[in-house]
This record gives sequence, C-alpha cells and structure tokens, in this order.
Amino acid sequence: MRLNRRVDLVGKQSKRGDLRDIQGILLLDKPKGLTSNGALQEVKALFKARKAGHTGSLDPIATGLLPICFGEATKVSSFFLDADKRYHTVFKLGESTNTGDADGEVLFNAPVDVRDEAIEEALAVFRGRLQQIPPMYSAIKHQGQPLYKLARQGIEVERKPRDVTVYQVSFRRLNSDRIEVELHCSSGFYVRSLAHELGENLGCGAHVDSLRRVGVGPFLADNAAALDQLRQTPCLEELDSLLIPADQGLLDLPDVMLSTDAAYYLCRGQAVRIPTTPRSGWVRLYAKDAGFLGIGKVLADGRVAPKRLFHTH
Repeated sequence: MRLNRRVDLVGKQSKRGDLRDIQGILLLDKPKGLTSNGALQEVKALFKARKAGHTGSLDPIATGLLPICFGEATKVSSFFLDADKRYHTVFKLGESTNTGDADGEVLFNAPVDVRDEAIEEALAVFRGRLQQIPPMYSAIKHQGQPLYKLARQGIEVERKPRDVTVYQVSFRRLNSDRIEVELHCSSGFYVRSLAHELGENLGCGAHVDSLRRVGVGPFLADNAAALDQLRQTPCLEELDSLLIPADQGLLDLPDVMLSTDAAYYLCRGQAVRIPTTPRSGWVRLYAKDAGFLGIGKVLADGRVAPKRLFHTH
C-alpha cells in the first residue's frame, strides 16, 4: 500500500496513519512575518492533526488572534469568518504605499503637520455603515485570480464597493508621525484601506505600520497561545489541553435542547418540531445524552432543520 508522506515543520516525517482525529478550536497568537496558511500548517503538524483550517487570513505583517479549527470544528469556521473583528493598529503618516502597509513601495510622501483634533475629525467619517472598495493587494478573486497576484504584475482592475460596518474607531495617541487606533468592525473590512483613505483626508498620506488583531467574535487575543509556546510544549496531551469546544465560539446563537427522539430523527437529516425555539435564524443543537450536536436553522413553519452536524458521538 502506498503511503502518503510529508515533511512537517517540526523536523520529522509523518505518515498519514500517525495523524490524529482531534476536535476543538485553538486560539493562536500569530507572529509577524508568517502567513496564516504557514501558521496553520505548522500548528497542524505540531498537533499531528488529520484535519484543520484557519478562520480568516491575517497578512504576514499582522500579528494576533487566528482561531484554528480541528476536525469537526471546521464545520463552524464560517461563523468565525463572518464574525466581527477587533484591531489595534499603528498608522504611519506622511507616506502612502502601493500595498497600504509597511511592506509596500512608497508612492507618495508629504510633511506631517496634523493635530489630534484633525485626526479625530478625519476618523469620524469612518464610523457606522459605509461602503469600502477592497484594495488591489487582497485575496479577493477576479476571474479566478487573487487580486494581489494581478497587483504584483502591475495590473489594476475595477473593484465593486462592499457594505461594511465600523462599530467603533478610537484615536489613542499621536507620536511624531505615527498614530495609534483601536478598531471594532464587521467582517470584510480592510484596515489598509482605512489607513490609505485617512492619509488622503489628512493630506499627507498614510499606511499601516503595524497591525494586531485582538478579537474575533467572542474570542480575545489575551487568551491565545503563542506559536513559540506550542513549539516548546513537550507532549500532545498538553497541546490538546489548549483546545476549547467548538460551541464556545457560537454562544451568541440561541441553544436548543433536543429530546432523545428528536435528536434521533434530526441526526438522520430530518427537520423536527421542538416546543420552545426562536422564530427564525441559526441555533446551537444539544442532546441530553450526546452534548453538542452542531448547528441548525429554524424553518418558516417553526421546525428546526439540521445544517452542520458533528459526527463525533
């Protein structure tokens, strides 16, 4: 029998038979200089996990919270992709770059002569619901090609504005030509675009100098594990202790407790009627003897239909 082999990032070769079916979510504090996929592959190798996926890319320049889902938890990763995000960022005034961050080529520079009041006023226009044009240096695809690949070839294409929401944007301090900003926004918001537009409004240009994601939905970076910590953890049992149950990231959804009979039919793909359910929307599904079953959706007739069920019971 032919064995698939790979060289993992901890210096060993692993056979597919060595991989484990583990379940749960790891809150990873991604370091600077590493892509999200690079971080995922290293974590997957450290845990010897058969199946894993991350829940929303962070640029190599960025640090901070990157939830990684293992096993059945990958079925709810889309909820984290769509979750609100929180960032702490530093913008460098006086320079605009082609990428919108410090890794790019400087396209424009100007003297910096702004006061706190001008920054506050310029940031105010970004609060609330607005439309934002995604930057060329993004993973959005155009005719099957990521925009950033086209941008590297000097090709620019028209991008449609996207509806986004900024719940809070707070100016913290101005230090010479750098300003610190805290941001709470919807999924799909580009901090690099904010830096660029803010620089244009101030008349001096700006780009992202540093970016840290401090929150994804209910999760906070304060509770995340650093990659170096994982590398130095001596055994798999200690690594597994860092995992949290998948439903802990879905606590904003109403929970529904199923009877044994209802759970039986729902787990076989049938919608079931439950006495007390919300009128609409997504729900977390539980059974008394099996715990968390997965995600369901309330139908127009009040029944609950299975959508993403876990197969770990």
